[in-house]
Amino acid sequence: MAITAAMVKELRDSTGAGMMDAKKALTETGGNMDEAVDWLRTKGLAKAAKKSGRTAAEGLVAVHVEGGNGVAVEVNSETDFVAKNAEFQEMVGKITYAAQGVDSVEELLAADLGGKSVADTLTDKIATIGENMSVRRMAKLSGDTVVSYVHNAATNGMGKIGVLVALSGGDEAIGKQVAMHIAAVNPAALSEADLDPAVVEKEKQVQMDIARESGKPEQVIEKMIEGRMKKFVAESTLLSQQFVVNPDLTVEAAAKEAGATITGFVRLEVGEGIVVEKEDFAAEVAKAAQG
Repeated sequence: MAITAAMVKELRDSTGAGMMDAKKALTETGGNMDEAVDWLRTKGLAKAAKKSGRTAAEGLVAVHVEGGNGVAVEVNSETDFVAKNAEFQEMVGKITYAAQGVDSVEELLAADLGGKSVADTLTDKIATIGENMSVRRMAKLSGDTVVSYVHNAATNGMGKIGVLVALSGGDEAIGKQVAMHIAAVNPAALSEADLDPAVVEKEKQVQMDIARESGKPEQVIEKMIEGRMKKFVAESTLLSQQFVVNPDLTVEAAAKEAGATITGFVRLEVGEGIVVEKEDFAAEVAKAAQG
């Protein structure tokens, strides 16, 4: 696979690596961006950051809460211009309201929206606005109390990031603070028990490779890995993270001080994980010239 300047720049932006190091990492991994990040980390040439999380889709995430039940829905559009369109926002609001009564995107697309299915409503709106749209995903959360938060709000209840937090005890004030923390820090899971074992194992392997590059004895390496994995878990799980409002406390401790127990959360970000292949400018011109 040819390694382009754009690929090198993207890897440098996401890791802080030098240009030649980034190019070598991509060459060694056949152009796989995620593997290149791990390669750089193993060589000690990249900051230990999350993967680049390349996103290209636009749209909105909307949240709605009634009592102890909350729902979050992501509706994508091709451009941010459409996401700011009042008609699009109104449709997203109605779709989110309809999502309260279903449990999957498939059921949501079939749900009634003023005499038409959500799928047909989307088709009509695509014809009117002239841009492709889709309901990408939805998530529901229940608890004694469910609190919502929207970051970069385009209008009430919808924006670029939507968060739901479920609490047992406490009040909405601590729930709102925790929701803002989740929007900013993006924890991978609620607790260590909720972490994806495959993610943990991959991180452990990366840390082993890094430690062995040091050339230290195996017993020292084992202690190094143990400490680094504890740090990884603490930084990846909501309950163990330092609370952005008061870094002297973990999120769990801050909630406990407020008389609350956090029982779950949902965080949806527009376009998260979507990669759109882009042609370089010369290729676009060549294609246009060929008709």
